[in-house]
Amino acid sequence: MSETSSPQAKKEAIKQISSIWLVPVIAVGIGIWMLIQFITSQGPEIVLNIDTAEGIEVGKTEIKALNVKVGVVTAVTLNEDYSAIQVTAQMDKDAARMLKEDSLFWVVKPRIGKSGVSGLDTLLSGAYIQLQPGKSEKEQFTFDVLDVPPVAPPDAKGLRLILSHNEAGKLGVGDPVLYEGFTVGRVENVSFDTESKKAHYQLFIFEPYNSLIRKSTRFWLTSGVELQMSAEGFNLKIGSIESLITGGVSFRVPQGREPGELITKDKSKFRLYDNIKQVRERFFEDYLEYVMLFDESVRGLKPGAPVEYRGIQIGTVRKVPLDIMSEEKSFSNRQIPVLVRIELDRVIAHVKYDNLEKLRASLEEEFSYGLRGSLKTANILTGALLVDVEVYPEEKKYKHRNYGEYDVFPTKAGGFAQIQKEITSILKKINNLPVEDTLQTLNKTLETSQKTLLAAEKVATELNSLLAQKDTKAIPGEIRESLQQIQDTLNGYSPDGAPYQNLEQALIQFEQVMAELQPVLRQINEKPNSLIFSGEKAADPIPVGGRQ
Repeated sequence: MSETSSPQAKKEAIKQISSIWLVPVIAVGIGIWMLIQFITSQGPEIVLNIDTAEGIEVGKTEIKALNVKVGVVTAVTLNEDYSAIQVTAQMDKDAARMLKEDSLFWVVKPRIGKSGVSGLDTLLSGAYIQLQPGKSEKEQFTFDVLDVPPVAPPDAKGLRLILSHNEAGKLGVGDPVLYEGFTVGRVENVSFDTESKKAHYQLFIFEPYNSLIRKSTRFWLTSGVELQMSAEGFNLKIGSIESLITGGVSFRVPQGREPGELITKDKSKFRLYDNIKQVRERFFEDYLEYVMLFDESVRGLKPGAPVEYRGIQIGTVRKVPLDIMSEEKSFSNRQIPVLVRIELDRVIAHVKYDNLEKLRASLEEEFSYGLRGSLKTANILTGALLVDVEVYPEEKKYKHRNYGEYDVFPTKAGGFAQIQKEITSILKKINNLPVEDTLQTLNKTLETSQKTLLAAEKVATELNSLLAQKDTKAIPGEIRESLQQIQDTLNGYSPDGAPYQNLEQALIQFEQVMAELQPVLRQINEKPNSLIFSGEKAADPIPVGGRQ
């Protein structure tokens, strides 16, 4: 049998790649893509300088703009000289356009400030850093974090002003700016210039209230409660609730003044006054300065006290005393010099003068007529004094004189000083009285009176002993008996007594006899010889009508 060869299969190695390797390849691709996306989405890294890292946590504290996250804190370290904290933050790509030269950062956390309570939402979420985007074209990546939130953003509509004052600490950031009691702005920055030695306060006036700022506008400090004691008495003013707590600054154009042109330039400079009274006084810029020399005490006379003519203010006291040792070097017979101003604007409100020279000439003329200044009490409670100007025609003619570089305004002793002089004069007269001689005479008189009283006492004693004797006691009884006998005698002549009745009958009989004797007496009167010769019988009368 024959062998037949069978066909042989060919073997060939086949290379195969497992699909399992696709997973890491895809993962690597995704990782690379994510890395690229992360790198391309990353924004710039910034450094924030902050005084304290309180509430700041790496990886947790966010940076927000308009409540949208735009970055996160990546590191917190001390700077090289340990003077501040450096916070490094990674910003988002979209936040790069916000990082400008005028961008502002501040930490948002619970605050109780002058403008109220803020940041309460951070009690649960934690503090975060707020970014206020800038508008400048210049980029910047290092910033100083503000201690308090800004009053207004750089692009806010309004007007920024700079107020200057000789003292710092008058205002703080966030204090209100008031117009007629209404808040129209805020203090947004405080600084001190070491060269000029003045404090500068930057205000921001919100639109549309910036139209209230004029060239003649004046700014002054406002306290919540203002109590003034002056020559006029007590003056109490209470501001708004906010100004009551924090104070602030007020402004307006004073009455009687032209407003002037509108202020539109940012950071225009104005002066900050202490109060509204100082603002009013600064407007009286045209004045005459005089020195008044007073013999009496000037205690109670303060700078700013009014100079009045019959109750109308015509000037202001400027300095008390001016310079007490300018001419002499001793205090004996020394008059106290007081510098006063006679202000033209106050005078022309009542008497029209064109300029200061006419006012000066008028005053010089009035001096010759007796115009004098004197001290008077303005307020009894506070003891404040004022300078009263009045005309005294009986005063001697005034001779012009100077006190240093100033003209002298003639004076006259005030009412209190005159009373004091009168009292002193009375006391001197009393002191000159012969008081010792009078007292000696009075003592002698008292001694004589004492002797008289002793003698009177002796007489009274003797009289008492005389009255105590029996004979003296019997005298009243005998007097009573004599009086009774007189009474009995008088009773006998009463209408009921016998003598009175007998006398009455005798008078009746006497009247009858007189009646009977009347014809005889008439006959005797007609014919005295009728008692010797008998009388002829007279013929009967014949009536005239009966004749024939």
